[in-house]
Formats: sequence, structure tokens, C-alpha cells
Amino acid sequence: MRATPDPPERGDGRVFSAAWPPANERTFLKVRSMVGTPFPSGNPAADRRAQYADTLAYLGDLDAALEVLQGALELVPGWAAGWFRLGEYFERAGQTDAAAQAWDRAVQADPADPLGAGVKRDLMRARPVAETLPPAFVELLFDQYAPRFERSLRGALDYRGPEAIMEALDATGFRHAALALDLGCGTGLMADVLRHRCDWLGGVDISAGMLAEAQARGQYDWLDKCDIGAMAVGEARYDLIIAADVFVYVGALERIVAWCAGSLQPGGRLAFTVEEGDAPYMLRESRRFAHSEPYLRGLLAEAGFASCDVTPCVLRKDRGAPIRSLVVVASRAPADGRLSREGDSDREVSA
Repeated sequence: MRATPDPPERGDGRVFSAAWPPANERTFLKVRSMVGTPFPSGNPAADRRAQYADTLAYLGDLDAALEVLQGALELVPGWAAGWFRLGEYFERAGQTDAAAQAWDRAVQADPADPLGAGVKRDLMRARPVAETLPPAFVELLFDQYAPRFERSLRGALDYRGPEAIMEALDATGFRHAALALDLGCGTGLMADVLRHRCDWLGGVDISAGMLAEAQARGQYDWLDKCDIGAMAVGEARYDLIIAADVFVYVGALERIVAWCAGSLQPGGRLAFTVEEGDAPYMLRESRRFAHSEPYLRGLLAEAGFASCDVTPCVLRKDRGAPIRSLVVVASRAPADGRLSREGDSDREVSA
């Protein structure tokens, strides 16, 4: 392995290799401003090396980038973000075993795994075995995504989840809900089409950034930050629970479906979307789960739902290709045991 010199620091804070051709300094500075160190280690020397490694990788010199970043990690062996980036370099270099080992070290350094190192590691298997995404990863992802979320979803991805859910609800005879809850409400896109069909609308999300956008929308009566995978059944009972493009980040749905079943009024409805797959649930390269229709129908029946309507559709695109999806509306049996498709509760909202 050829030796790569450590990047010396100039008095102005800029970093250059002693072997770096002066003619390339302008390119170096431009690239460095693009790559940066978004998750610093706390050690300035390690951060400088990581920035230098990022620049080398960006310019295509992966061997040098790997050597420099490994040197940085000798200074801060507990730096999860550094191990995550090292795994990415190894992956790009085709060294999959080394990449998996680096991502193992990232998870060991920070078990909450906000960067999704365990997800990257799992996707390298012939058949991923993950049952859910780390909550810290989903939280960080959407905190970063919140300011451009709607522009990206509606513009580039042609997303129409809220509209598809309302069409599916209407097909089951839904007219009105006294109490409705939007699981994983995000920026509040669902509220735009649901608010006028319910007396009270609440929303929960794991991302504070998303909730700030939803609050600014002014459509919700109540918002709360929480992990939907860790909620306990409380006293509130809803007529309608919605989860638009949320279960794609959960995988195994047994816990959340049981929570929904326990939190609905008799006759209440659960409406959600998933990406359609062949296995019960499977993590995809997009870091989103796909679910099969038989898995969903069996799970909802086991949870006590009396009816289940499944509608195939396309909710979004990925790189221009339509993503096969399903809209599901499941209903609990009314208190009298008879299912009706003609309307909903006219209860008044309780405090």
C-alpha cells in the first residue's frame, strides 16, 4: 500500500497534502466545501483527516481515502460517523466484508444507530432480516428532510398517498370521524384532505422538524413527538387512525397494528399505505419495507378487524419508475356486531 501523507494545516485553517499539486488547490477547496464533516468527532485533527479523506474519495482516489480515514479513526476509535463513512468507502471499493465490519463498529460505537449502519449492513445480505428501522435513524432522516419534504415528495416523486387513502375510505362508506389520529403525520399533508371530514384531528411523529412544519400548517388540534413503535394503548379511542407512507419504515407490523386495534372505537377504521412485495415484509435498497397482501390480511384478522379492503395503486415514483403499492382500510366490528358501510359515529368530541 502506498504511503499517503497526513494533510498539514495552514495558518488559515485550510488543509493540503504535501504531495498535492499546487494547480489542484482550487479544485480541492471547492470539493472540500461540498463534502465537509457533517458529524464531527470532537477531535480537530481527526476531523481534518476525515475532510481530506472525503475530498480524496470525491475525486476518485478510494485507496488513499481509506488510508487517511483509518488514520483518523485511530485517533477517535469510538467515532460512529467515521466508521459509517469508512464502510461506505469500502462498499464503493467492492470490499463488502470490510464494509460490514466497519458498520459493525459504527453500531458498537452508537447502538442507537442514527446513521443506519445496521441497515446498510443488513442490506448486504442475500436476504435482509431487519424487522424495523432504528428509530434514531428515522428521526434524523426526517429532521434533515423536513424543510424540503413536500417539494421533493410532491414534485420529484409524484406522491399521492393522502388522496389514495381518502378514495379508499370513501369506497368503504366513510363520511365523517369525530376523533381521528394521523400516525407519522410528517408535515401534515394528510390534514389537507382529512381536516374537513373530522371534528378533532391529532398527529404524532418521531421528527421534531416534521412536527414544526405540521404545527405551522394550523390543521391539527393536537401534535405530539413520539415513536409509534413504542406507544402503549391509552384511554383515547378513535373513529379513524391513518398511517400514510409510514409503515414502510416499520417492517414487522404486529405491534403497531395491535396498538391500532386497541385504540379504535367499535366500528372504527384503520387506513394505511404500504409498498407491495412478495415476502411478508422485506427491506429494500431504498431503505423502505415492502409488505405482501396475504401478510397484511392475516395480521389484521388476527388483531380482530372484522373487514379488510385492499386496493392496489401507485403512490409514488422512484427514479421515475412507479412503485407498486397497496391502500388498506380495515374496520373493527361495531358494538352491535354488524358491519355497516353507510356512515360513521356522530359522537361529540370529548375533552
